[in-house]
Amino acid sequence: MRIGVLTAGGDCPGLNAVIRSVVHRAVVGHNDEVIGFEDGFKGLLDGRFRKLDLDAVSGILARGGTILGSARLERARLREACDSAQDFSREYGIDVLIPIGGEGTLTAARMLSDAGMPVVGVPKTIDNDISSTDRTFGFDTAVGVATEAIDRLKTTAESHQRVMVVEVMGRHAGWIALESGMAGGAHGICLPERPFDVADLVSMVEERFSRGKKFAVICVAEGAHPAEGSMDYKKGAIDQFGHERFAGIGTKLATELERRLGKEARPVILGHVQRGGTPTAYDRVLATRFGWHAVEAAHRGDFGRMTALRGTDVKMVPLADAVTELKRVPENRMDEAESVF
Repeated sequence: MRIGVLTAGGDCPGLNAVIRSVVHRAVVGHNDEVIGFEDGFKGLLDGRFRKLDLDAVSGILARGGTILGSARLERARLREACDSAQDFSREYGIDVLIPIGGEGTLTAARMLSDAGMPVVGVPKTIDNDISSTDRTFGFDTAVGVATEAIDRLKTTAESHQRVMVVEVMGRHAGWIALESGMAGGAHGICLPERPFDVADLVSMVEERFSRGKKFAVICVAEGAHPAEGSMDYKKGAIDQFGHERFAGIGTKLATELERRLGKEARPVILGHVQRGGTPTAYDRVLATRFGWHAVEAAHRGDFGRMTALRGTDVKMVPLADAVTELKRVPENRMDEAESVF
């Protein structure tokens, strides 16, 4: 069997671990040949690929990023890829394509599958918002980075009697903010799933200061937004890939809190630092398991599906189920978090 693999969308800790696992299982376990397309679906369209053997993936388990590169694809070019899906299989001589990516990549994978290309998907996203899987690799690393930042910011906030607003990733799902906020002991957590009232945050800070706790740390997801009429805030535009551009809620919230409280408030935007660096042990293991099961699914002819963690087991689920809707933070998890503020 000849297997094609690519990584698309935003980079994520653990991508290299999946690539390594696919190559090891395919080459050692099945005597397959593996090729890697460069820069995601652009490499598939442009015919840019290279052979991946054991030497090519040596030493990449703990590396962040992706050795294959990644890029987002405009919708027009994605439709072009779907129109040529069966031609790609013949042209490159691949028996299956294993795309590794988030909601956008898996949607493209489903479209290619519907167009006739044998596809086995592997979900990845630091946001942990892919339906049908309990966990995605990269999420554990991102939560660890954000938690460490909150831990560090508490000491400087206390030293200067400040309010620190820590903005973490999470466009439409607030899993990183929820878990890092809980783990770091943030005094407020703002998620996209539940609009926040600035007045409540002001009251919380004032109550802390009245008890002699003259600092506060608020963890806010980039996609969080204030309740209607709570503060002036406009949504961002839509980019060429169909993604909403966010207007910097961390900075705007810090400015508003400082105005209302009369106390220093500083935004800290973690941004892409959450994506970079060495993946945690958990993410390396999960990514490795996903790669192994993707190859096994390919050999069973289990196409049009993706790997998914269910409990402690890796199962194969339809790609259609994964991209129907995002997995968002449920009410009961938000209630749990609020109980420890």
